[in-house]
Amino acid sequence: MSVMEQKLIRLTAAGRFDLCRPGECIRLLSAAPETNQGVPPVVLAPDGAQAPAVPAVAPSITYNPRSGGCGRMLKMLLNGTCSYDCAYCAVRLERERISFSPGELAGTFLGLWREGRVGGLFLSSGIPRDVDCVMHDLVETGELLRRQGYDGYLHLKVLPGATRADIHDAARVADRISINLEATSPDRLGGIAGVKDYRQDILKRQAWVSEEKPGSHTTQLVVGAADETDAEILSCLADQYRRVRPSRVYFSAFRALPGTPLASHPDTPAWRARRWYQADYLLREYGVTADELRAALDEEGFFANRDPKVALADGKRPVNVNFAPRRDLLRIPGIGPKGADRILSCRRERPFTGLADLGRAGIRGRAAGRYLTFGGRETVQVELVL
Repeated sequence: MSVMEQKLIRLTAAGRFDLCRPGECIRLLSAAPETNQGVPPVVLAPDGAQAPAVPAVAPSITYNPRSGGCGRMLKMLLNGTCSYDCAYCAVRLERERISFSPGELAGTFLGLWREGRVGGLFLSSGIPRDVDCVMHDLVETGELLRRQGYDGYLHLKVLPGATRADIHDAARVADRISINLEATSPDRLGGIAGVKDYRQDILKRQAWVSEEKPGSHTTQLVVGAADETDAEILSCLADQYRRVRPSRVYFSAFRALPGTPLASHPDTPAWRARRWYQADYLLREYGVTADELRAALDEEGFFANRDPKVALADGKRPVNVNFAPRRDLLRIPGIGPKGADRILSCRRERPFTGLADLGRAGIRGRAAGRYLTFGGRETVQVELVL
């Protein structure tokens, strides 16, 4: 195996906690390299010359079926070593210096893209040396790709402590930029990554990110690594959407890695991250407030392993589908924003009379039926009296 092949494999497997939610950029293409025998990849260097061939890289390419444009996305680290001390991260264990130069990575990716093997690039990096040098290389990689004709999806990671100028340049060249929170507060981050200053290195830079790329920046939390409660995560998210308005927040369930300081720490159940994707969606798309969501937490400040929307609806009276405002319809399990709008439109033509009638609005009656009532205004008045 060539040096280029080894680097590509190593640098696509290291960023364990830089992953998207289940079902988005996470399903690995499982075709083994030998299935591509007879079709050697051609990789072009930035100057157009042929560079060393790389393997099929199937384990490093992820697929997002709901993507608006990134399709098969190559997730890479520019540097595979790091001087930071994040207690959950495998990169901190890597002692062998391994990295791509901007030219090498741009050339490798362009070759794969031109062959139709990849459709987008998510580029992050360990920090083996000065943050400014690494950020410069990340931005330079993006600039090389754009100059060489790449017009597809590009996501660049902003590193803790990055300068405002580098963040500006990253926002200029990339479709999306992001900086990871990792934890919910300075105290929680201090327990798992003592080198990083939560307020200065992350929150201050995140404010710059939001100004440079409004509506096109994201962040991520490693759920469970710092022993935070769901109540703490909820307060953190409420602050995020109030202060910097990320387009998305991603959640990675903590998994202990051998040799790290957290090797003996219990793994976070995968369902906990899934519940947070559901809760976050309620905050972002359904107009549910943080105060409302707190009603779904137990006495210790945690969600149970059930859909938060169902948990909230189970504690309330059914609503009349013919008269409920959009806000109330959005709080019914089985009804989303489009479904609520269709209900409002359909009931102007004629009222809904039963579960089967919900099909007119594309609503599955079985999921929503137990939370709805039907009929005219007299039905509502009777319910109120009762």
